[in-house]
Amino acid sequence: MKSFINLIISTLLATINGLISVSLYFVNTIFWFIPIMIGSLLKLLPIKLWQKWLTILIDNCASCWISVNGFNQAVFSRTQFEVKQNHNFKKDAWYLVIANHQSWVDILVLQRVFNRRIPFLKFFLKKNLIYVPFLGLAWWGLDFPFMQRYSKEQLAKNPELKGKDLETTKKACEKYEFKPVSIMNFVEGTRFKPTKLNKTAQSLALSHTLAPKTGGVAFVLNAMGEQLTKLVNVTIYYPKGIPSYWDFVSGRVKKIVIDIETIDISTLFSEGIYSHEYFNNQVDKDRFQHYMNQLWQQKNQRLVQFDKEYK
Repeated sequence: MKSFINLIISTLLATINGLISVSLYFVNTIFWFIPIMIGSLLKLLPIKLWQKWLTILIDNCASCWISVNGFNQAVFSRTQFEVKQNHNFKKDAWYLVIANHQSWVDILVLQRVFNRRIPFLKFFLKKNLIYVPFLGLAWWGLDFPFMQRYSKEQLAKNPELKGKDLETTKKACEKYEFKPVSIMNFVEGTRFKPTKLNKTAQSLALSHTLAPKTGGVAFVLNAMGEQLTKLVNVTIYYPKGIPSYWDFVSGRVKKIVIDIETIDISTLFSEGIYSHEYFNNQVDKDRFQHYMNQLWQQKNQRLVQFDKEYK
């Protein structure tokens, strides 16, 4: 009876904790969304120096939003973040960040770990998302790159579109030439679940991750060229199992392990990876896929090792 009462009390307290935390997330988002939206509207004025100054201001607003979220997490989630890394990051460098993907909590983890340590994390978005009310303008104001991808069917009907997707993305990334940026990519393409382990994952002996999809990463490397000098390989591990967003905000996630490895991109790939020829070069494609498969096998081994250490 006593244990039942304790369970009810702990559940009630966790619910109250979560509701307060979610409310603060909402208030904080609205508070910072307003200046970001105003800045994005003002940024429509086509004066480069004006746009550059506003970009810095908008990015700082987004960083403040994450900082306040971090305070919220410290008070209500009370999660211990154990960060393992081998590199001192800089705010004036260009990074490509890749990570395994298990939960929506992953995004909150990455934002908190890298906030104000590297340039604000940007995600490549599909071009049609720019038309999402309010958010599309905010993403544009934050310089999130919008990419246009064409299907095999579209290219078959319109051969002149070949290479246009890369040209469009390259043009969108021109603004990063003098402004450091961090591009984030979840290589698996979707959140991990054991039921999603397909034949490719099984052939690679993966048990804790899905097989990597290299197209998105290769596309970023082609679009950004040699500006991106460091590959930041992040492995996120949840000792008590993959949590939901509610688990996190209600204080049920006691510990998260984040393993960070940095790799010099220039030591990994041939010049083809930075050129338009990459997508027509099967040798480079196969070599890049092989490298990413190896990287993900190592990531899987880390997660297996963490199981032994933390469970």
